[in-house]
Amino acid sequence: RQFISSTSKDRTSLNMKLRVGIVGIPNIGKSTLFNALARKSIAEASNYPFCTIDPNVAPIAVPDEYLSRLGTLADSKRTVPATIEWVDVAGLARGASRGERF
Repeated sequence: RQFISSTSKDRTSLNMKLRVGIVGIPNIGKSTLFNALARKSIAEASNYPFCTIDPNVAPIAVPDEYLSRLGTLADSKRTVPATIEWVDVAGLARGASRGERF
């Protein structure tokens, strides 16, 4: 978790950034799950080892049915939904930490 404090002229706000990594062994569907969560085809999902090399990242808004009502009650100029940043990490395999691929 990362807490970021910002101060404006009339108030102080506190933001919390949440990142979730999808981790596991190669070829079990991490990129497919990532694409389903993002509702887009961001990560290449192929049936061969080490298809994902660099992490894929997708910020996804958290649905909140009360957000607009709370914004109205607080007389907010804008409402911003909470987001979770999903990260599709390459498959974990023996030797990967040393840069070995096969």
